[in-house]
Amino acid sequence: MSFDRLNSLEAQPTTMRRSEDPHYRDDPDFDRLTESLSNQLFTLTSNITRLSDQIALLGTKRDTERVRERVHNLLEETRSGFKHVGEGIKKVQMWEDVNPSQKWTQQKLSSEFKATLEEFQTVQRRALEKQRASAVAARTAVEEGEHASADGTSHQQQQLLEEQPRLANQDEVDFQEALIIEREAEIRNIEQSVGELNELFRDVAHIVHEQGGQLDIISENVERVTTDTRGANVELRSASRYQKNARNKACCLLLILAVILVIIVLAATLG
Repeated sequence: MSFDRLNSLEAQPTTMRRSEDPHYRDDPDFDRLTESLSNQLFTLTSNITRLSDQIALLGTKRDTERVRERVHNLLEETRSGFKHVGEGIKKVQMWEDVNPSQKWTQQKLSSEFKATLEEFQTVQRRALEKQRASAVAARTAVEEGEHASADGTSHQQQQLLEEQPRLANQDEVDFQEALIIEREAEIRNIEQSVGELNELFRDVAHIVHEQGGQLDIISENVERVTTDTRGANVELRSASRYQKNARNKACCLLLILAVILVIIVLAATLG
């Protein structure tokens, strides 16, 4: 190899030489996708925390329509986010020609997604229980109000006197009925979402299970390389000590030979 060729190779950037090695190959598209999915998972985790706080208010004195609206919006936003991230996770798992580092990233994202989705499913079930209890209580209150209104109108004069309050009560009953229908629709929506996300949960769990063996192999290889590297380091240190001792011995032998040679020369000269 000529001197100019050697200089040109040394002048190449390290990243260029590393990119030729499949173990260090860069993949900007993969990196951008996985980073985006990681950021979205962080946002979903924040949504779950906020959602849990709002669900805790349902059925209490602080339960208002505004609270229910926030719960509804957070549920919808988080469901949509999980479906979108789930599609991205599947795309990451089907990425071709991944190196060991990218395989580890695949496994990490899948595990984080699975854990976060499981937490959201738990929160959704809590919201479902609160919505069902609220709907049952509202339905019972409306039915009791209707019975009380029917029992309290035995005389025609009383009916005429109470006609206006009864109309007002009927408006309230209609309003409560509308609220109950809305809550029952939300219950059905949550139930459907739980079922859909369960399918997604099973898909990702299956992926995590399949890649678990691959990750174990990668982990074993990393540990083996680490052990081999430590062993090689110990052997290199031992070899260095032996080489140093050998040099010292060689110097001593050369010194002795030099002294003997001087003595021989002096003896031959004087003789």
